[in-house]
Amino acid sequence: MERSVRAARVATYVYFVLCGTLMGTWVVHIPAIEARVGISHATLGGLLVVLGLGAFTGMQVAGPLTDRLGARIVVPAGGILCGASLALPGLARDPWTLAGALLVFGFGNGCLDASMNAHAVHVEKAYGRPVMSGFHATFSVGGVLAALAGTGAANADPNPAVGMAATGAAGIAIAVVSAQALLPAAAAAETPGPGSGSGSAAEAGASPAETHRSIKGRVWLLAVLALMVMLCEGAANDWSTLHLKDVLGAPAGTAGLAYGTFAAAMTIGRLLADRLSARFGSMAILRYGAATAAVGITLVALGPWIWAAFTGWALFGLGLSGCVPQLFSAAGHADPAAAGANVSRVAGLGYVGMLAGPAVIGWLTHLVALNHAFVLLTLLCVTTAVAAGILRIGSDHTRESEMAPGVH
Repeated sequence: MERSVRAARVATYVYFVLCGTLMGTWVVHIPAIEARVGISHATLGGLLVVLGLGAFTGMQVAGPLTDRLGARIVVPAGGILCGASLALPGLARDPWTLAGALLVFGFGNGCLDASMNAHAVHVEKAYGRPVMSGFHATFSVGGVLAALAGTGAANADPNPAVGMAATGAAGIAIAVVSAQALLPAAAAAETPGPGSGSGSAAEAGASPAETHRSIKGRVWLLAVLALMVMLCEGAANDWSTLHLKDVLGAPAGTAGLAYGTFAAAMTIGRLLADRLSARFGSMAILRYGAATAAVGITLVALGPWIWAAFTGWALFGLGLSGCVPQLFSAAGHADPAAAGANVSRVAGLGYVGMLAGPAVIGWLTHLVALNHAFVLLTLLCVTTAVAAGILRIGSDHTRESEMAPGVH
């Protein structure tokens, strides 16, 4: 069993890298696609809503399916669909075809995201210690790889569809090859952990209906926090490159590295977050992370220099890095038998924030400059830091009670 769990962990890393690379490839090609289709920032913001709606729908479909059919079926299927649809935005010629392409790509990305996170919860149970942030770190690695490869491809070939199609094809092959190492449905259900889905010792004496309501309320609380954090993350994903290019006048190659800086900082933070979470608790990760992110995005909004923007995006990524993994992990462990459904709820509402962030920033550019629109993100980060204490309710205690000695 230990060998299969280790193999499943490696495969989960692969899928997180794959998901980050596919999404990052889209992100770094946004300026080229925006110019090719001939749309404004505001119109792009509206079209990004379609991407988020597709992702939200995919998550709600894939989460329960993962609980029912198992990760070996749903995770690679999501990877194949996401890879196959990656080139579609690069082929778009007008806003309508771009909207359709983003809807399909978003759906595939949502299927992959929810199913691989649900599988990650079972792997974390088997290890008996926090490992979720490590998985999310490899997602950020994928973003860094996409930023580097995409910047080079943009300089070599102005047609975004070519590089996107090549990346998508490689993604399909990786999704198929890695599938067999995932935990089968039966093994996932048997991994060490609480198993009862009770959520915490305080609920042990409650009736099943009361326990269900308590877990459901906790999950939606985590979802609201995810919405706020992922709204900020989504804004960085879709506007960081354009910020350097349009506000600070950076060349295209330099502007593309803004997202890479953000993603690299996310990677570093997530590599550290599991150890910090085990020592200080998820509430501290959320509170101090959100505060650091607030400082970073304020520097981006007000700093007139390129070096200040890179510093700000790095702090923003570092601060946000550990927040989402803690929320996803807490949701999955709230009821292991419904890990996919619960993760899909938190991830789904988080993606409402992910899609709303870019759209709101885009609409705000009608009123203020792009960098000044980022002040909204400062306010959200400060609010998250202040409200982080509510994560203590049923979160740290639940994780501690669920983590049993496992694979090391």
